[in-house]
Order: sequence, then C-alpha cells, then structure tokens
Amino acid sequence: MRLTRTLRTAACAGAVLLLAAACDSSGSTSATGLNPPDLKAPTKLGRTEGQVNLIAWAGYVEDGSNDPRVDWVHDFETRTGCQVHSKVAASSDEMVKLMKTGEYDAVSASGDASLRLIASGDAAPVNTGLVPNYKDVFSGLKNGAWNSVDGRMYGIPHGRGANLLMYNTEKVKPAPTSWSAVFEGASRYKGHVTAYDSPIYIADAALHLKATRPELKIKDPYALDQRQFDAAVALLKKQNANVGDYWGDYLKEVSAFKSGDSVVGTTWQVIANLAASEGAKVKALVPKEGSTGWSDTWMVSSKAKHPNCAYKWLNWIVSPKVNAEVAEYFGEAPANSKACAETSDRNFCTVYHAADENYWKRIAFWNTPIEQCLDGRKDVKCVPYAKWVQAWTEIKG
Repeated sequence: MRLTRTLRTAACAGAVLLLAAACDSSGSTSATGLNPPDLKAPTKLGRTEGQVNLIAWAGYVEDGSNDPRVDWVHDFETRTGCQVHSKVAASSDEMVKLMKTGEYDAVSASGDASLRLIASGDAAPVNTGLVPNYKDVFSGLKNGAWNSVDGRMYGIPHGRGANLLMYNTEKVKPAPTSWSAVFEGASRYKGHVTAYDSPIYIADAALHLKATRPELKIKDPYALDQRQFDAAVALLKKQNANVGDYWGDYLKEVSAFKSGDSVVGTTWQVIANLAASEGAKVKALVPKEGSTGWSDTWMVSSKAKHPNCAYKWLNWIVSPKVNAEVAEYFGEAPANSKACAETSDRNFCTVYHAADENYWKRIAFWNTPIEQCLDGRKDVKCVPYAKWVQAWTEIKG
C-alpha cells in the first residue's frame, strides 16, 4: 500500500536551480539547456564500506518495522554487508536540501527534484554498466528528460505512475473523457472538485491548454514562457472557485470520494483502486489530452561517502523480486520488466500498465521548470520553478 507522499514546496528551494547550474568544463551546451558540472561516474566498484545512507519516499526502504511482512532491507544487508540508514522525506524540496548536506549517499528523486540535483552537481552521473539489473529496466524509463542529460543517465529508474482523472460514476454524467471536466466544466460540480496540492499541478493545466488552445503553442507543459504560464495560472485561478479540496494525502482523497465531498479530480491508480475497494463508485482514466505523471529515479550523491554500497543498493532495489515488492507496497508500475513475473497479484502489472509503452507515451512525466526552455527554444526564457511556487500560493488564494 502506497504511503503518504506530499510535494508541498517552498519558494527558496525552487530558486536553487537558477543559481546552481554550473558551466560544463568542456564548454558544451546541453540539449536541455543545462550545463551540469563535468562529474565522472566510477569505472569500477571497490570494497563495500559497511553502510549506506539513503533519502527516500515513505514505502521505498522497508525493513519490517512498519509491517513485519514488508522487508527488503535486511536481506540486502545480509548479502552485501551494507547496513542501511534511511530518512523518509516528505517533499521533493526536502530531498534536495538533504542531498546538499553531503551526508547521504543516494536519493529516490522525483522529476521535480532530479534536474535540480543534476544542475547543482549534487547528483553524479551513474555508470549503468555497474548496475546489472539496469539492462531489464523498461526502455521508456531510460534517458528521460528528467533523469538524463545529453544521453548520460544520472540514476536508475525505480517506478512510474500517471496522474489520472477520477470521477463518481453516479454524480458525474456523462462519463468525462477530457480534463475539461475539472476546468471549463468544473462549475457543474462546484465545491466538489479536487486537485493535487503542488505547484507542479500547473503543468496539468498547461497540458490541457496544449490541446485546447493551440495558439499558445505549448510543446512541453514544463517549459512555459510567460504568456503560456499566465494562461495556465489564469485557468487554475478560475478553477479554484470550484475546488472543494486540494489534496496531498491519498487517504484524504479516498475519504472525500467515499463521502461524496469530492466527485471529480486528479488521482493516482492506487487511490482509485482503494476507493473502489471501499465502496466508492469511481472510475479513473487518462483523458484524451493525456496526463502528467511521475517517475522516480535513484540518484547517487556526488559527495557519497559510501558509493560502493550505494551502487549495490541501486542494483538491489531494481532487481525483479524486490522491485515487484516495492511496486505492490507503494502502488506504482515497477521499473524492471522482469518484476511483473514476481508480483503476488498476477494482474498487478496489467492494472498499472507496467509494460504498455504506448500508454506511457501519453504521460508527461514531472520535470523541473527552468529558465532555459526544456522544449529547446532559444528565443525566449521560460518561467522557472521558483515562480511556479509563488504562483501556486496565489492560485490557492
């Protein structure tokens, strides 16, 4: 069962990316507009150091203390001699802040944190050849805009999920097929619309505008010039009048759909599954415009004191059996293509579309907005993440 993940943010953390991008010593320019420090990945592994310090989302590093039936840490420690010390982070901003201390060896970063870590030099490129299980990671998770720069991987993909449109089948008719149900059509459900509580949700509005307002010429919902950004913010401010709740805790959303306080809004597959299992009359889908989504990546600190144990952990967490256990417990599609044969629920990977690359082509995975437009434009500046954070406060009023 997926545990709480919140992505509430602070403006100061968003500003980090603007200040952190250092010049590549080769003088080359990245296709993404990033010029990360010229850090080197190890060419071979040495003796393990006896411990590894991790920052992770709740549910990613389980040692049986939360549930005695859920433990993939102790077997790792026995096999490698690396004792695991982990800290649960409540937000992407907290992960970025903790990684800057140099006290942690690896982090399970989401896309709204990974570019910050790459640009600042806090995350090092990864030698995927030293992670044997990487070869079985789904191709759609490799060399993503959120976990690589110029073909260099900066981590090992862990899993992925889509931000879906969920609706009450008895209250919302006809069945929605577009995000317009929570934007232009939201007044029909005034006070009962729900939205994800994070500045990254601005990308959801941008994705909808990409399809409905072609004159804005939005190519990438995370690469918005001022005009495009203002249009997305205006749409969200209008939506705000109809929103009954912004959610960050999945249990809170389940409760709201069960009680009828919420009838339509953004969700995750695990939430839809749980709500339906507890009697809520709900369905969830990827609307015709597509959806945003998240893909987490295990990244190694450039200042790692225990890099050999960190690499052992990266290989372990994406090994088929362990990756399957994490995916089922957390509620996401696994990264390893062989994990689907290891899930306890044989339908799990079908429900989560784990191997359906056509499904994932419709998902715009979270990325970190920066001034150098991620869509490749050179003639304008895009609105950086710090401004997204400021706008989110204004949107919510």
